Amino acid sequence: MEWLRTSAFFGSILFALMGVLIFWLSFLIIDKLTPYTLWEEIVEKQNKALALVVAAMSLGICIIVAAAIHG
Repeated sequence: MEWLRTSAFFGSILFALMGVLIFWLSFLIIDKLTPYTLWEEIVEKQNKALALVVAAMSLGICIIVAAAIHG
């Protein structure tokens, strides 16, 4: 029951927070690089094609971050 150890638990929490922070920062950078606001295009204008591209991009970034942290 290694996952019950305090160091393993807090280490997992720390890596999860790092992963979310890195993903959030990379999403903000990509949002700034695009010529329009992603949130406005997806939510207000219901651009489903852009939503699918952003979803694929998000999954790709998450896989890269998870692999880098898991290392």
